[in-house]
Amino acid sequence: MASIPLSVSLDDEQGELVIVDQTLLPGEVRFLRLRTVEQVWEAIRSLRVRGAPAIGIAAAFGVYLAVRHSEAVTAEDIAQTASAAAVRLASARPTAVNLFWALRRMEQRLAAACVLGCSRDEMLAALRDEAQAIRDEDAAMCRSIGEHALSLLQPGWGILTHCNAGALATAEFGTALAPIYLGQERGYGFHVFADETRPLLQGARLTAWELMQAGVDVTLICDNMAATVMKRGWIQAVLVGCDRVAAYGDVANKIGTLGVAVLARRFGIPFYVCAPSSTIDLECPSGDSIVIEERDGREITSLWYARPMAPEGVGVFNPAFDVTDAELITAIITEKGIARPPFGESLRRLMQA
Repeated sequence: MASIPLSVSLDDEQGELVIVDQTLLPGEVRFLRLRTVEQVWEAIRSLRVRGAPAIGIAAAFGVYLAVRHSEAVTAEDIAQTASAAAVRLASARPTAVNLFWALRRMEQRLAAACVLGCSRDEMLAALRDEAQAIRDEDAAMCRSIGEHALSLLQPGWGILTHCNAGALATAEFGTALAPIYLGQERGYGFHVFADETRPLLQGARLTAWELMQAGVDVTLICDNMAATVMKRGWIQAVLVGCDRVAAYGDVANKIGTLGVAVLARRFGIPFYVCAPSSTIDLECPSGDSIVIEERDGREITSLWYARPMAPEGVGVFNPAFDVTDAELITAIITEKGIARPPFGESLRRLMQA
């Protein structure tokens, strides 16, 4: 894990958020230093920082930096500055619930400081500490998810992943990749098949790179090869992350996850969703209520090619996520424990624990 850079961190001395520009991986490891809300918004929107937990962490630090670099002194002005930053950052991407969860925490922490009559410096310290707590809690949650997930896996298994739910998408360790890293440390000898994950190729560019950096045995496949490797008996479990879990167990994750779940059901392979509790939205009844982000069609037609690979002017449908129905999910693995069907009951019990 030491060879994988932290996706999001704060350089408090310089007053800057430091991120790895994930749009340049695997060819170049470049760190960006962000000072303004607009810079953080652009980094989230353009996927320079991505993954639901990492997005939330970046947004939390973005609120802190907005206040730090402002001229606001009174409690009212500080609150207005923070609120404006939160509103702007919330508009960057609509699907990942962590973004809104982290922003709410920052606003609540500031409101508590205002009630106590804190000074500007004390309010800044409260915001910084809350953002850092969100980051540190995520690292702890990911490791706990890894331990719970590893209990469901056996040495030597073949594991299929989709998109990137590793260290780059979180504070550290990852969600769906956490048990793989723990297994690597403990000699489990997993062989991972990483879906390339069209159209942004997070599996090819990020997951394959991460796992190779950690010395994990990984094979890259095109998305439409998943059925073949399953049919050959090379896959014993599927592990995916997620951006939002609805109250009854429907899960929004990177586009293509639904197809993998359908295939796993066809071949009798357990399909596990690794989800920190911050992604569980008990106020969202089902996947039908989840807003699915649609992105620029050029991501499909031309972004990754030396020249356009589709006819000019063709219509493009480019949803960033799909919703996997609860009935296709074997278990949802959280830092609090493992939820099994019926998820409407098990998720609520876990969240109340």
